[in-house]
Amino acid sequence: MSTPLSAGRPRPSAPPPPVPYYENVSPGSGCLPPRAWAPGSDARRLTLSGCAWKFRLSPAADLHSDAFADPDYDDTQWAELPVPSHWVLHGHGSPAYTNVRYPFPVDPPRVPDENPTGDHRHVFDLPDGWPLPPGDTETASNASSAEYAEETLLRFEGVESCARVWLNGHELGMFQGSRLPHEFAVGALLRPRGNVLAIRVHQWSAGSYLEDQDMWWLPGIFRDVTLLHRPAGAARDHTVHAGYDHTTGRGTLRVESDPPGVVTVPELGWELRTGETATGQVEPWTAESPRLYDAELTVGDERIALRIGFRTVMIENGLFKVNGRRVLLRGVNRHEFHPESGRVVDHETMRRDLVMMKQHNINAVRTSHYPPHPAFLDLCDELGLWVVDECDLETHGFVELGDARNPVNDERWTPALLDRAARMVERDKNHPSVVIWSLGNECGAGAGLTAMARWIRQRDPSRPLHYEGDHNCPDSDFYSRMYLPHAGVELVGQHKEPALDDPEQDTSRRSLPFILCEYAHAMGNGPGGLSEYQRLFETYERCQGGFVWEWIDHGLAQRTEDGRTWFAYGGDFGEEVHDGNFVCDGLVFPDRTPSPGLVEYKKVIEPVRIGPGAAPGSVLVTNEHDFADLSHLALEWSYEIEGEQVSGGMLPLPEGPVPPGSSVELPLPSPPETVRAGEGWWTVRAVLAHRTAWADRGHPVAWGQLRAAEPEYPPAATLPSAPASPRRHEAPSSPENGGSGSGRVHLGPAVFAADSGALLQLGSIPLQGPRLDVWRATTDNDDGAPFQPDVRHGPLWRRHGLHRLRHRTDSVQVTPDALVVHARVAPAASSLGLRTVYRWTGTAERLRLTVTVEPEGDWNFPLPRLGVRLGLPQSYGHVRWFGGGPGEGYPDTKAAARAGLWRSSVEALQTPYVRPQENGARPDVRWAELTQSPEGPGLRIESDGATCWFTARRWTTEQLDAARHTTDLVAGETVWVNLDHGMHGIGSQSCGPGVLPQHQLTAEPAEFRFTFLEAASSK
Repeated sequence: MSTPLSAGRPRPSAPPPPVPYYENVSPGSGCLPPRAWAPGSDARRLTLSGCAWKFRLSPAADLHSDAFADPDYDDTQWAELPVPSHWVLHGHGSPAYTNVRYPFPVDPPRVPDENPTGDHRHVFDLPDGWPLPPGDTETASNASSAEYAEETLLRFEGVESCARVWLNGHELGMFQGSRLPHEFAVGALLRPRGNVLAIRVHQWSAGSYLEDQDMWWLPGIFRDVTLLHRPAGAARDHTVHAGYDHTTGRGTLRVESDPPGVVTVPELGWELRTGETATGQVEPWTAESPRLYDAELTVGDERIALRIGFRTVMIENGLFKVNGRRVLLRGVNRHEFHPESGRVVDHETMRRDLVMMKQHNINAVRTSHYPPHPAFLDLCDELGLWVVDECDLETHGFVELGDARNPVNDERWTPALLDRAARMVERDKNHPSVVIWSLGNECGAGAGLTAMARWIRQRDPSRPLHYEGDHNCPDSDFYSRMYLPHAGVELVGQHKEPALDDPEQDTSRRSLPFILCEYAHAMGNGPGGLSEYQRLFETYERCQGGFVWEWIDHGLAQRTEDGRTWFAYGGDFGEEVHDGNFVCDGLVFPDRTPSPGLVEYKKVIEPVRIGPGAAPGSVLVTNEHDFADLSHLALEWSYEIEGEQVSGGMLPLPEGPVPPGSSVELPLPSPPETVRAGEGWWTVRAVLAHRTAWADRGHPVAWGQLRAAEPEYPPAATLPSAPASPRRHEAPSSPENGGSGSGRVHLGPAVFAADSGALLQLGSIPLQGPRLDVWRATTDNDDGAPFQPDVRHGPLWRRHGLHRLRHRTDSVQVTPDALVVHARVAPAASSLGLRTVYRWTGTAERLRLTVTVEPEGDWNFPLPRLGVRLGLPQSYGHVRWFGGGPGEGYPDTKAAARAGLWRSSVEALQTPYVRPQENGARPDVRWAELTQSPEGPGLRIESDGATCWFTARRWTTEQLDAARHTTDLVAGETVWVNLDHGMHGIGSQSCGPGVLPQHQLTAEPAEFRFTFLEAASSK
């Protein structure tokens, strides 16, 4: 009889084998304690990066011995690799993208044998005169402040994910924490010539379990590597405390240094010893006015240039305040990314990002989900942005699996968590822009997070703490949520959110300020619903804004054989596990072209509101800044008829200040007496009155439009009509058969097929259609995310077959005054249908279409669109329209659309989303013209009695829907035009809430009209 293996006397278990260093949960060994970033030091430095190193990639961690670290090792057969870089972007392996799932078996802290490992070697000489102090590698780490001797440090700003380091054959140690600095004391090991730096970098390590951060997995030395000379008696570390008392206007400065030194602030006339305090009248630092004072810290033989920003941050009466005022965060989340180099981002690109943010009214950045390159924070200090500095920590894969081994609740990992917190805080503590520390992202709950919070609060009580992953908020000074729907935000604003089970915790949480650390998922076309969120932030004091996810699409640039660029996303590199284009969810495209979403966000969050005043002919200007009055702005006005400006000028602001939160009503000038008839609009713009560090004088900050009253013009005062074709009284035409056997019906300027009623030609222009269309190439927000609990409209539409509608002509009737076509439009395998009647009438020059639609069946879901589609020859590639523009807009994304007269090519109407989808619709269009040259004749379409959405593209909706990348779209021989009576909204359901009810397109009886004519040249 066999005995089960589990039966009988238990055998003593063998101790687990020792794990290799890269699977050790400790943060590392041999590194010096963290310290402040000090780019202003006059001590010597030698940059070791920015050039090619020798490189060898191995598929496993233990494939090679450590012999490569020997200075005499022969590396002549190795490849070369630029540093900083990611080796997978230089032909050594491939990148991989996952959002939540770990791309390796979850068995912490173990990693698979398939662990790509890059060995790096770099030979360098010291500059002439570089000090070489006697001593050993323990000097800098063991010496007291008083005896701190001359030393040289080797500093790494960022290596993913585990590095082991040798210099001249001597092992210095190892470290994890990919996006954090690490330093080694190396002075005693250096020699004037032929120094050999050897680094072994593992893609996977125990640290990888702490870095599951919704991004490409990109191993390598991706930030700077530097030698830093530390003169005798130089500062080990320094800390700047610069507070501001808003009640007195006085700033207080205290600088701590180890060892002590002297601080001078020439502009304020201050000179004081470190540890001493100075107080005086100062201008405060804010994101709106980033006032910095140049200072200098002298310690021993080192001088460190400081930039001091006086400001005080606090949570008071349930509000997040800076310098005594509630702050509204108009923010974005920002990963570091470049489409060619991954997380290797140069200084120029960092500045470009921040300048674009400032130019689009963004005032805050959350450094998702790790500390950025420290130079980025220098730029935030200079240009003015509130920063939530987030620790290099996310364990989302454990939360998703419900795995109890989550490192944040395993005490073995706590030293690594504390090390990551310390390296962030110590490096970035002197930046005035950093106003909030964040423990990390999406780690669930655990004692390790509490230990981090406790340490940070003790080390820096001057800044509040943020963490979203535990909604009980035991470790956070904010109640923070992601993607909470609008209704939920309103409940929070009213302090009526659902209660926690623990009354004490519930009371505590209700006392906290509320932010959305992520909202409005900017994936593909969208996000929608921004305006409604912003109105909630402005209505409820507790709701202090949030951070759109996110700044940039993480598409990696690829090129076709013929040189066209496209952007790759998850799955394009053959990954076994990936999350597709979920990595492309930014307000700017990978090449940093602003998306329509960024233009919309700028309008929604503009810090000045411009609208109609209470008195006729006046405009109301409201200051929505947190600190600034309106003296830095000027007001411009223009008066337009049918989109063409007929007059304009400056609108003076009052002599006194217009403080934050207040409004001023200003009279508009009288309209010009001699103007032509047409739809009139006032446009008022708030522009910069002076040049700033991020924009030139005249840069537009905010705008508003007011519909002009329709004046009664005397005939003598009327100028020639607008370029739009005038509407005249014309006698109606009767349809006529084209004669025996012709198969044609003539009506006014048009020719129809007698059997189908299809429009074939208008004047000299061949046409296809128009016929009813309700389908659109689903957006990422239509398709939604699989984890969304709500109804996702894209899959629902496909399930009901809206992407494969069929058209049936039931009758074609020629009456004395009209051509009437009865049709039914319906999907296969469904009883749903849309009874459609096309009624055509005309005059000698005009053709009018009236479409009536009657749904049949239970349409218990909204339609994607409702309108008609028609085709023109490919030569009609130029467009003019009067309506919303210049960019695209949909029911819940058209705040940035201005009424105007716009011109474009069909190509320029397209929005090149990384994954092609519905795009390019222009809202509130009164009329549009498609022509063969910019000012030439062509087809004119007028939306009768209402406005419409207008779309034109060189491929069909079906071809757009099938494309995976922009290079899949090939121009055909037809320009396809959609004229939509109704359009479903966009929403944010790729990760956030869906389309709000008021922006959904209900399937119900409808009637709409268009007029077509062959338009003359607009010259």
